[in-house]
Amino acid sequence: MDRPFLATKLYVPAPRRSFVARPRLREKLRTGADSGLTLVSAPAGFGKTALLADWIATTAGNDRSVAWLSLDAGESEPAALWGYVATSLQAAVPGVGRTALELLASPPLATELVLTALVNDLSAVPHDVWLVLDDYHTVDNPETGAGMTYFLEHLPQHVHVVVSTRSDPALPLSRWRVKRGLVEIRAADLRFTPEEAAAYLNDVAGLELAAAQVSTLEQRTEGWIAALQLAALSLRDRADAAGFVERFAGDDRYVVDYLVDEVLEHQPDDVRSFLQHTAILDRLTGPLCDAVTGHGGGSAMLVNLERANLFVIPLDDQREWYRYHHLFADVLRGRLFSEEPGQIPPLHQRASGWYEAHGHEADAVRHALAGQDFDRAAQLVELAVPGLRRNRQDAVLFGWLRALPEAAIRRSPVLSVFFGAMLMASGDLAGVEPWLSTAERGLTEGAAPAGSVPGPGNQEIRTLPATIATYRASLAQARGDAEGTAAYARQALDLARPEDHLARGAAAGFLGLAAWADGDVQGALGTFTQAVASLHAAGNLLDEFSSTVILADMWLAAGRPGEARRLCENALQQANRRGGSMLRAGAELHVALSEISRQSGNGNEARRHLDAAAVFVERGPMTESRYRWFVAKALVAQDEDDRDGAISHLEQAEQLYRPGFFPDVRPVPAVKARMWVRQGKLSEAAGWAREHGITVTGDGGYLKEYSHLTLVRLLIAQQLAGAGATEDAGAAEGAVEDALGLLDRMAAGATQAARAGSVVEIAMLRALLHAVLGNRRQAQEALAAALAAAPEPDGYVRLFLDEGPLMVELLREAAQGATHDGVAAARAQRLFGLAAPPPTAPAGSRDHPPSDVDPLSERELQVLRLLDSELNGPEIARALFISHNTLRTHTKHIFTKLGVTSRRAAVSRARDRGLL
Repeated sequence: MDRPFLATKLYVPAPRRSFVARPRLREKLRTGADSGLTLVSAPAGFGKTALLADWIATTAGNDRSVAWLSLDAGESEPAALWGYVATSLQAAVPGVGRTALELLASPPLATELVLTALVNDLSAVPHDVWLVLDDYHTVDNPETGAGMTYFLEHLPQHVHVVVSTRSDPALPLSRWRVKRGLVEIRAADLRFTPEEAAAYLNDVAGLELAAAQVSTLEQRTEGWIAALQLAALSLRDRADAAGFVERFAGDDRYVVDYLVDEVLEHQPDDVRSFLQHTAILDRLTGPLCDAVTGHGGGSAMLVNLERANLFVIPLDDQREWYRYHHLFADVLRGRLFSEEPGQIPPLHQRASGWYEAHGHEADAVRHALAGQDFDRAAQLVELAVPGLRRNRQDAVLFGWLRALPEAAIRRSPVLSVFFGAMLMASGDLAGVEPWLSTAERGLTEGAAPAGSVPGPGNQEIRTLPATIATYRASLAQARGDAEGTAAYARQALDLARPEDHLARGAAAGFLGLAAWADGDVQGALGTFTQAVASLHAAGNLLDEFSSTVILADMWLAAGRPGEARRLCENALQQANRRGGSMLRAGAELHVALSEISRQSGNGNEARRHLDAAAVFVERGPMTESRYRWFVAKALVAQDEDDRDGAISHLEQAEQLYRPGFFPDVRPVPAVKARMWVRQGKLSEAAGWAREHGITVTGDGGYLKEYSHLTLVRLLIAQQLAGAGATEDAGAAEGAVEDALGLLDRMAAGATQAARAGSVVEIAMLRALLHAVLGNRRQAQEALAAALAAAPEPDGYVRLFLDEGPLMVELLREAAQGATHDGVAAARAQRLFGLAAPPPTAPAGSRDHPPSDVDPLSERELQVLRLLDSELNGPEIARALFISHNTLRTHTKHIFTKLGVTSRRAAVSRARDRGLL
């Protein structure tokens, strides 16, 4: 959620009068001029901010510009972060950041364009530029990390970034240590040396301690600056300094608590009261403090506290905004809780009111919740719902809902609906309908506090009936009720107005999903394509990109892997261009492309896509489809003969899977059973079939298709292993005959529904069944049908090759003409060539076989066909409407994939493999 711009975040803190000069650290910071990034990483209380403020003040000059940005959780969203970064740079170097800010002001966010504009502006600056990001840990997450990585890796040499943080950020630090000479200052560097401790305690604090006493304090605090500072305050005006030093022991948090208590005991009552009551605030300004304490004089009090060095840190040159030292604030809050627990709620409530009045809605919600003003907090959350939904900030919304008591949620129909959505996301399907019914009753009875909420609240109330119907469609979908899904989706469409694009997109989406679950892929494609268009019109780009993954799945079922790839690649390009929160949807698209690439035989590309999505999987939820990454990872691991790893990934996928928004057309347990079959663990696979009631005589429609085809694979493997479905060989053969009957029934349904992907797989398995029964002619006929049924045969490489030696043998026979079908023979030759390594090149030949199965792209195939013509290079380029340089690139890729070094050899190798 957006917050008003705070100019105080851009001010370089003034050097403290009590700062001890540290030339060794200044020199280390100076070496940052030779690198792009300087990392200052240490826990609270080690003087990170003070060090950087002193370094800037003591090394100022006309040969550089310094931009400072004090961060907090309000900048954890990319748009807010880069808006502040651009503004801070513009303040330091006039003209820099203007284009970036214009882009940020024109949603949707295109992070890469914003960062490119910033880098270009910085490249034109004729002198060194330093950007200091203080408290970076408050904004560290995968989305900001991806943008920051891009920014840092594209900076010109004269631009340097200093990151101050309590913990190491999610950036590729290890790589940068090797390539870019990363400068690091850590807790061990920041600790006071004995000489620095003596300078602080005696010269700055004026304590006149003996050398032995200084040594004792330095050793027992281990140079921890915050503890030494507190000890110095406690020693002021103390007659028995030696006794205090002797009693002082350790450097843990209990010591800090004790020392702060010692400091506070020497303060007047009004100062102690002010400190404790305002400790609930992350940032302090006079008017805010006045609102919280109920007294005036807050601005003057803050100035006096700073002068007394009572751990108040100014955030701007005008001394308008401050914060307490983090450790000091923690202890103050502890005292407030211990001494005045009844004051905590009203203090937070006053803070919430001030923040709301000044447009800080996220802070207003936080303090309303902390102040237990739950009805008001619910109203504020309701106001935030449209923006949170549009940007898929489910974690923020669900976090607020969990903090609200159920009674407050029940009084709001809007929040009741989304509390039910939260339960669905967690897998609690039984708990969803009661909350939808509660919302419905609230609308009927007029109990919604949102009725008086202007703007976004009214919008949510107006579309809420359609939203409720949509979530009921989702609930039916999760339970496998395609008929119920369609009925509720149609109801939602009837309730939504033409301009309610989000509601209409969701409803059309569930109609498409219901058709898909029923096996009507063509109907699903038409309706779901409309749904994606509605999401685009609504501006819900995250949902649009995520839904593209499902649309691609439908195209795969229709036998069009090329169209599925095109959709995903286009959406991924848009998601990457926008960056920020869109990178989450980009991760889902990478996973989809990984599976498409693997199926086409390109294992290297499949791994690259999985690696690109890995950071989002490891750092947190990637929406409800996170489990798919582990399924795709398992398939790649199995291809690499990492059998244990493959099963382990599938077990993780099982734990992550939640029924909900999409039909379960590929159940994870069935994927694992199919993998057991590939690994020869037939008893485990048979146990799966028994547990889930999967039999050759059963029928469960399209949602059971994947499981039934897995069972057929199990029967084939059992027959080949001599195990049979039972101990009776005749019964085993009968089970295979029953499996043929099952395939016949499934083929009829798939053909009628135009599910070409299913038709290909069913015909391929029929070929294998005939082969194990010894019916070679029928096997070749079925294989020919499978090969001919594939509209885009290059998209089905793994489908055939995963079936092992028997399929390879059938492909070899088909390639040699056993099918008497020229098209099938050519395609079989292509697949057989990928299954078996090409012959070794003759001695002295410059040609060499490729090292990995890496099929040609559609464009490369077009180039290859023209290489087998009389056209020269420029003529081929003109025929394809590409530049000559682009043609050279395609030709180079073709030579590499075919393992050749000349045009003639490429054509010859392509003919051998059935590509021409």
